[in-house]
Amino acid sequence: MDHDVYGVDDVYNGMAATELTERHSVAWQKSRHSNSQGSCVEFARLPGGDVAVRNSRFPDGPALVYTRAEIEAMLLGVKDGEFDHLVAGG
Repeated sequence: MDHDVYGVDDVYNGMAATELTERHSVAWQKSRHSNSQGSCVEFARLPGGDVAVRNSRFPDGPALVYTRAEIEAMLLGVKDGEFDHLVAGG
């Protein structure tokens, strides 16, 4: 199977988030602003510095893996309000 590899040989986009937890003992973190139903996005720093993202409603589902630079660009955009329109009015 052909996968995008990010830093660690056995880490790739779309792998089960539980595999990351089991293989690399990653600690998933969600925002303190998350609701009590668990509807949130969780992040985990991977060995080598990349960051995995998963949907907390489906913790066994796939994880997406991003470089530190990609996460930094996203966070800067969030802080600047570039994505506010995605949740406006709803």
